[in-house]
Amino acid sequence: MATVKPILSVLDLAPIVEGSNAATALAHTLDLARHAEAWGYRRYWVAEHHNMDGVASSATAVLVGHIAAGTKTIRVGSGGIMLPNHAPLIVAEQFGTLATLFPGRIDLGLGRAPGTDRMTMHALRRHLASEDEDSFPRDVVELQTYLSDAGGEQPVRAIPGVGTRVPIWLLGSSLYSAQLAAHLGLPFAFASHFAPEMLVQALDIYRRTYRPSADWPEPHAMVGVNVVAADTDEQAAWLFTSMQQRFLGMVRGRRGPLPRPIDPAVMQTLWTPQESASVQRMLAATAVGSPPTVQRQLDAIIEQTRADELIVAGAVHDHAARLRSYELLAAMA
Repeated sequence: MATVKPILSVLDLAPIVEGSNAATALAHTLDLARHAEAWGYRRYWVAEHHNMDGVASSATAVLVGHIAAGTKTIRVGSGGIMLPNHAPLIVAEQFGTLATLFPGRIDLGLGRAPGTDRMTMHALRRHLASEDEDSFPRDVVELQTYLSDAGGEQPVRAIPGVGTRVPIWLLGSSLYSAQLAAHLGLPFAFASHFAPEMLVQALDIYRRTYRPSADWPEPHAMVGVNVVAADTDEQAAWLFTSMQQRFLGMVRGRRGPLPRPIDPAVMQTLWTPQESASVQRMLAATAVGSPPTVQRQLDAIIEQTRADELIVAGAVHDHAARLRSYELLAAMA
């Protein structure tokens, strides 16, 4: 059993569920954030994705502001902003404005991937020429400068932004992001909720090579996990089939709203053995079941990773059941 409980936070993609729409998804996001605040979660992060029928969090900075305005104490941030899609100055101005409006409550998680397909990258007006390997590190450092006290001495300044010192996190599912976070002395969040293969190796590199910074004298590792908790194992298994169907769609290259849950026995007839194995690999960092079952599964993940913080994704079709899942998890902490 794990003896040290990590911090708990929420990762939300504002899922658009089958039979519903984006307006309802965004209303549910704010409702969940308010509940998460009351239940003691540390952060509430929303992720940037584009051109996805089942995700309503594409205008991430706008949604961060909406959630922060509708809550009082919980930290709100991006998990993450996909930096290749944006000029660092724009991100600094957006999050500098958010930090000015909501001081001490805003986090800026940064990802290295575009978070979409190539056609959508064109629509985002992103330059598609091959970038050299130093582009992302340079952009991160540039963004740090805009938000620092030293940013006020630069010929180009982020206003608001200068001096806000918005905490920057690096997100990733590879060794590259772990190495960069260690080199810059930044907290690191691993996207193991959908790409867990390199989780342990990345955390080892991050901790072994970490260079202390003024804001982060010690490494801080956040691990993404999926959790579907319910009052019984059987109910949780049924709810979990929505997530399984979504990941099966990812394997098949299909997008769409989050499916309704189905009988777990029927789920087994929908995929080939190879597809099932692929989905299971992607969902390796997942806990599903009643509170005792989820606790055992999370304890194993915590023991394996020594995570300082778990950021929990919970794609559940029914909003009330989703709230219940996060409520049960909070009670385990």
